[in-house]
Amino acid sequence: MSKRVSVHVVKSGDVWKNKIAGSERASSVHDTKAEALDRAKELAKSHPLGQVVVHGQDGKIQTEYTYGKDPYPPEG
Repeated sequence: MSKRVSVHVVKSGDVWKNKIAGSERASSVHDTKAEALDRAKELAKSHPLGQVVVHGQDGKIQTEYTYGKDPYPPEG
């Protein structure tokens, strides 16, 4: 089973960055939060299981989006 790939949208100085969980570097940098969110959704949807975690300027999580289908009933 594939692991869910999480893309975090975070404010960094004057720009918004998309960071894939576990990665040191940003996968993309944008002038606006809306641009960063659009690209984060594209990145998440490109994986079988994807997630976008949107952070506010204060770093707190504002919302999440998940993509892909989890098996039901769950295995295990």
